[in-house]
Amino acid sequence: MVSYRPFWQTLQQSTETTYTLIKNHHISGSTLDKLRKNKPLNTTTINDLCRILNCRVEDVMEYIPSDDDQKL
Repeated sequence: MVSYRPFWQTLQQSTETTYTLIKNHHISGSTLDKLRKNKPLNTTTINDLCRILNCRVEDVMEYIPSDDDQKL
């Protein structure tokens, strides 16, 4: 499963807030909700978050093996 826990840590260490992401960078509330619930995001959104926060992909998301992962 993909976890966005690193995003919240990175956001906390930055000068940005969820408010500034919405108001200044036009990140939608539904995108923030997906981040909170570890729901799928597209790579364009991940790219935008990395650009806004000036960070690497690993600072936004991580893969954690899970028994709930889809069988291949």
